[in-house]
Amino acid sequence: MEVCYQLPVLPLDRPVPQHVLSRRGAISFSSSSALFGCPNPRQLSQRRGAISYDSSDQTALYIRMLGDVRVRSRAGFETERRGSHPYIDFRIFHSNSEIEVSVSARNVRRLLSFQRYLRSSRFFRGITVPNSSNILDDDYNGQAKCMLEKVGNWNFDIFLFDRLTNVMVQEDYHSQNPYHNAVHAADVTQAMHCYLKEPKLSKSLTPWDVLLSLIAAATHDLDHPGVNQPFLIKTNHYLATLYKNTSVLENHHWRSAVGLLRESGLFAHMSLENRQLMESQIGDLILATDISQQNEYLSMFRSHLDRGDLCLENANHRHFILQMALKCADICNPCRTWELSKQWSEKVTEEFFHQGDIEKKYHLGVSPLCDRQTETIANIQIGFMTYLVEPLFGEWARFSNTRLSQTMLGHLGLNKASWKGVQREQSGSGDDVDPAFEEMDSDILPQEPRLS
Repeated sequence: MEVCYQLPVLPLDRPVPQHVLSRRGAISFSSSSALFGCPNPRQLSQRRGAISYDSSDQTALYIRMLGDVRVRSRAGFETERRGSHPYIDFRIFHSNSEIEVSVSARNVRRLLSFQRYLRSSRFFRGITVPNSSNILDDDYNGQAKCMLEKVGNWNFDIFLFDRLTNVMVQEDYHSQNPYHNAVHAADVTQAMHCYLKEPKLSKSLTPWDVLLSLIAAATHDLDHPGVNQPFLIKTNHYLATLYKNTSVLENHHWRSAVGLLRESGLFAHMSLENRQLMESQIGDLILATDISQQNEYLSMFRSHLDRGDLCLENANHRHFILQMALKCADICNPCRTWELSKQWSEKVTEEFFHQGDIEKKYHLGVSPLCDRQTETIANIQIGFMTYLVEPLFGEWARFSNTRLSQTMLGHLGLNKASWKGVQREQSGSGDDVDPAFEEMDSDILPQEPRLS
C-alpha cells in the first residue's frame, strides 16, 4: 500500500544518509537525490516497505506497506524476538490446498515486485526508464494512481486498493490473521489521514504531530498474533510475562515499532534526545488503543469537552487529541459504508472464532465473543457499537462537528440498524444485546454518549 501525505518538510540537523538499510516491512526516510544517487541496486531491491521522502516534491511523505525481504537485525536493539505468534500455529486451521494457494499467490506478487525493482536497477545502470522523473510513484499507475488521489475520501475502499497494488504483507503484519493484518493497518492509517485533514486539526498540528500520527497508525498493531490479551495471559505467553499482563499487545506493538524504526535508521539524523522523545510519543499514541483503557480516555475527553478547555496550541492537548483520533481510527469500521463495514465485521468475527477454536481444541476455556457455536456476527457487532463505538464517536462529534463526523455517525446508525435487521431474522427479536459485552468489567465500559 502507498499513501501520499502532504506534509511540510521537517528541518534536519544534518543531511539525510544516502541510503538506509532495509528489512521486511522497513520504514525509510530519505531524499531522492541522495537515495538514488549512488546506491547499490541490491540494497534497493530490499526496500520493500517504506516511508520515504521525495525531494522533487518537498511536501510529499510516502508510506509504503509492501515489504517481503528478510534482513538480519543489527545488534544493539532486540527487546523482543520477531514473529511472536503464540505457541499454537494458526495454520492448523488451513487445509494444505489453502496453504498452497496462498504461497502461489505470494510468489506471483513477488514476481510483480521483482519487475518493479528490475526497472529501477536499470535506471541506476544508466539505462533510460520512461517517465522515471518521479521513480517513487512509477510503481503505481492506472487505477491505483486514481485511487490514491482520493485517499482522503471517507468512502475509500481499502480492499480494492489492496488488490490493485498487490500489497505484500510485511513480516511484522501476519497475513493469516483475518483482521489484524496489514490491510487493517492501512485502513487505520487512511482514517487517520482523514482526521488530520479536519479543520480543527489541520490548522493546529505541526509536521512533528503529523509524522508521529501516521507512523503510529501504520504500526499500531505491528506483529499482532491474532489472539487477544486474555489468551496470551492464560497460555503463559512470554509477552504476557514481559509486560506483566498489562497492555500486553499494545506494548508489544510499540516496542516492535521502535525496533523497526531503529533498524531502518529513519531518524538517525536526529539527536538522541529527539529520537527518544519521538519513540516515547509514538508509544503514548499506540498504548491509547488499548480497549481496556477506553473508559479512562473517554472520561478525560468528555471532561475536557464539558469544560471547553481544550487548547490545540498546547502541545499536550494536541497529543491527547491525536490519541483520541487514533482510537477512533482503530475502531472506525462500523462508521464506514455498509459494504466496507460488513467485510470488516466478518473478518474480525472470524478472528475471534479462530481463537475460540484453538481454545476448544486445547481445553483452554472459550473467551467471550469467540464461540462460533453460540455467537453471531450481528450480536457481536450490535454490542460493540452500543458499548464502545457510539460513545467514542459521539464525543468525537462534539469535538469536531464537521461533515465527516456526522457522516460517520450516520453510517454507524444505519449499520447498527442493518445488523439489528439481521439479528431479528436470526432470532425473531431485535432487542438482544450480546451478553458477553454486558458481562464485561464495568470499569472498561464507557458511559452513554452525550451529544448535546
